[in-house]
Amino acid sequence: MIDLVIDARRRDIGGFEVGRVLPFAKRRMVGPFVFLDHMGPASFDPNFPQSVDVRPHPHIGLSTLSYLFEGAMTHRDSVGSEIEIVPGEVNWMTAGSGITHSERFETLRSQGGVMNGMQAWIALPKEFEEMDPGFSHHAGSADLPYYEGAGLKARLIAGEAFGAKASVPVHSPLFYVHWELAAGAKAALPAEYSERAAYVSSGRVEVAGQVLGAAQMAVFAPGETVVFEALEPSVVMLLGGEPIGPRFIEWNFVSSSKDRIEQAKADWRAGRMKLPDLDDGEFIPLPEDYTPPASPL
Repeated sequence: MIDLVIDARRRDIGGFEVGRVLPFAKRRMVGPFVFLDHMGPASFDPNFPQSVDVRPHPHIGLSTLSYLFEGAMTHRDSVGSEIEIVPGEVNWMTAGSGITHSERFETLRSQGGVMNGMQAWIALPKEFEEMDPGFSHHAGSADLPYYEGAGLKARLIAGEAFGAKASVPVHSPLFYVHWELAAGAKAALPAEYSERAAYVSSGRVEVAGQVLGAAQMAVFAPGETVVFEALEPSVVMLLGGEPIGPRFIEWNFVSSSKDRIEQAKADWRAGRMKLPDLDDGEFIPLPEDYTPPASPL
């Protein structure tokens, strides 16, 4: 039932650590999910340095999804969006032919607190890779269906699952779900999609006789319902969908074409990609031009 277990690899992004789950050498994608990071958890005192912020940087060929358990981030992008995301909400940004954005921790800087959340990249199907860029923000059960009962709290973050559909404008068949399980609670993931995985953000769960702990993701074989039992209070992220074909990834660029990535690199290097109107005073250069690693956000 479990094809593979992936341990998140910790990586410092210039102020706090993230756990990189996807891509992985033995599993590059799960459905259209081409990238998955667990941000934190990290505690901050007030007035921490601005170097922790994620400065403006570009994307092509994908949609990004930000989702927080704790903390707050302010998003600004080159299509004019500016919004602070807080726990239980979704920021959905579609890069398409090209977008730039920043993630700033202004509320945390003023108050202190914990940053803890997930960042996913969802590759666009080939026919949508060059679509116009866009952004949408989603909150509340009208946009993100919610269920509570029998020791389980569940929120559908994107796509369709469990007979519900989120309002996030996805471009291929997928699902992304946030579970909170009380100790002893059981819940099942149906065999609805051909590619499925579960990432344990915190706690411990038992699946098919195997225990998964915090910062581990199991990738499941298709065709069988997967039953989870929480051995302690646990947070689990379910994700997957239908495959859309392999993708090249270089820095913040995702594409079915290596040539398109080279063009995006050239455009960013030459300053041909518009910066966010409300955050255009600095940017992250290409890694070849800049010694510290760029943020994966």
